[in-house]
This record gives sequence, structure tokens and C-alpha cells, in this order.
Amino acid sequence: MQTQAAVLWERNSAWQIETIELDEPKEQEVLVELHASGMCHSDEHIVTGDMPFRLPCIGGHEGAGVVKKVGSHVSWLEPGDHVVFGFIPSCGRCPSCSTGHQNLCDLGAKIYSGNQIQDDTARHHVKGEDLALACGIGSFAHHTVVNEASCIKIESHHPLDRACLLGCGFITGWGSAVYTAGIRPGENVVVAGVGGIGASAIQGARLSGARTIVAIDPSEYKREVALRMGATHVASSWDEAPGVVAEATWHRGTDKFICAMGVGDGKLVAKALSMIAKRGELVVTNIHPMAERDVAVNLMDLTLQEKKITGSLYGSGNPRADIPKMLELWSTGAVDLDAMVTRTYPLDGVNDGYDDMRAGRNIRGILRYPAAEAASA
Repeated sequence: MQTQAAVLWERNSAWQIETIELDEPKEQEVLVELHASGMCHSDEHIVTGDMPFRLPCIGGHEGAGVVKKVGSHVSWLEPGDHVVFGFIPSCGRCPSCSTGHQNLCDLGAKIYSGNQIQDDTARHHVKGEDLALACGIGSFAHHTVVNEASCIKIESHHPLDRACLLGCGFITGWGSAVYTAGIRPGENVVVAGVGGIGASAIQGARLSGARTIVAIDPSEYKREVALRMGATHVASSWDEAPGVVAEATWHRGTDKFICAMGVGDGKLVAKALSMIAKRGELVVTNIHPMAERDVAVNLMDLTLQEKKITGSLYGSGNPRADIPKMLELWSTGAVDLDAMVTRTYPLDGVNDGYDDMRAGRNIRGILRYPAAEAASA
């Protein structure tokens, strides 16, 4: 079949809307009609080369839609089912999955190839070329074929243009606070960067009972959003932050510090650690350029004050459990997915959406597709 997709042909260039050829799903695969896709900063990392997916590549990994066809070996999904894509596939059988760490599934090692998990070939083609897929998903498209391991079935009453956020950004941020950092009632928290991940981390910290939440972001708009999400204090820069943190914590330092900036910077690690209390923890959630190797850290401070530095992938979450759970929390008002969405765009507005992200105008932009419009008509 033919469908529309946003394709990146060269680094540091614009996404191009192309009519592509899409093959039938093979045995372990699923054809999905997409209704919406979040516009995550990780796809910007593909543009800049910080995440070196093969090109040409269909972007998008934060999608949701309706199953149209399933492969012969797929027994638990059928046409008409609503699904959210987990940007890390989960097989349910590897050592990580079987011990409750689906975010570290062994299949995740295959997503950088851009090819299908089943046989390392392509189902998406344009102008005679095979197309890679961001995270094996390619949600910047009206239709896609993915492995069943990337699909999480949800109840059909949940709006797909909100559910799509759970495939990456929201649970990555929320889980960074709740799971990775393990924030407890009464603790002090700092979140650096108030995009889709940082805003979600603030919500997670609030729900966990943090006493103070300091949000750091240069955008006045994002600082205002942070306060609405649950932050108690804000700082406009890394230079201003130490004074704000000291005042908020009576000079004790913060218990947990979550890095959620659009692009990580090794030079800021020492600054973050300097704001952390004894036995405090720095959670590094944001993506650093893959080629970055230099991090400035005072290891004496790390040792003598028993501080920790911890990485967090997908917020240490389990997509098959956490995506349905988060939708339930949203339905009760415990988390706010609506507040995460600043603007919506059609597929051919993808470059406008990333312009708005770069300018700090969006917490999260959403691509909304014709299938969603037809379903709501």
C-alpha cells in the first residue's frame, strides 16, 4: 500500500513529506493506522546526528493508532484494537523483561539499525530505497508496520492523541522521578529542563510527595508551566539555580536532581552534583551526544558525601504495565496529559512543530492525522 511519511534524507536538514510504499506485515508484525504522534526531542537528535540512525529514516517513535492487519504469528492483537507504541520493544522473555525491567529488553539493541526486528529487513520504501525507522516504529506517518513487541494494547475509549505521549516522553519523565529517583514524601527535588520529559518528572515528583520542586529552564513560559504542574520554585539558569536551591532547602541541598534538558552537557554534571545533599542522587535522563566522552566530576565529593549518579531509560518503566496504569491515573485526575500538549500539527507541519520546540514554545507538540479527524467527526 501507499501512505504518507516524514522522511529525513540528510543530517541537519528538514523532514520531507513523501509518498512511500509499505509492505504487508510479516509473521510477527502489525500494520497500524496512526492517529497521532508526539514530537519528541529524540527525533531532533536524529536530525543532528547525536543519535546516529541510518538515513533515509522515517521519524517518530511516540505514536498511537488502530490495528489494521496482523501477521500470521500474532495471536493477541486483531484488527480494530487500539495500541500505543513503546519506543523500547519488550519481548517478555529475556532476562531484563522477566525480572521486571522491560525498558532494558534485549530487543532494544536492534532498534538503531532502523530495520525490522524480525529479520533485519525493511517494510518501508521510497524512490527505490529502503527506509529506516526511528526506534523500529516510524510514527511520523499515516501508517506503519512494526513488530508486535513494540505494541501495547489499550482500551478503545482513551483518546489516542493523548495516549501517544506514553510511548516515550511522559513515562520517561514521570518514571525518572517515581521509579529511578524513588522520590519519597518530604524530599527536595530539582528538575533541569521543562520540556515533555521535565514537565512529566515534575508531575511524578509532586505525586510522590516531594516537599520542594525546583524547575530550571530559561523559558519564562516553561517556568510558568512548571509552577502549574507542581513546581514550588523556579530558576532561569544554571547560574541562578544554586541560590534558589539553597533557599528552598535551607542550604541542605536537594535529595534528587533530574536532568531532563533537550541535550545533555557533561560540563553541567559537576554543577548538578554541587546542588545535591549528602547521599543525594543525580538522575541523568536526557540524551547526551553519542560522541561526548568528557564529564567533569569531583570524585572526592562523590565519595565523601556518598552521592550517586544514575542513568534512566524510559524512566525505568515497564511499558506493558505502565502505559495502561498511566491512562488510569489520567482518568482519575492524578496526572495531567492534557496540560502536556501545547500545539497540534498535521503531518506536513512537522518542521513547524520542531521550530516551535527549538524556540521553547512547546511543552509537547502533537502530530494529529486524518484518521483521528475522521474518528472524531
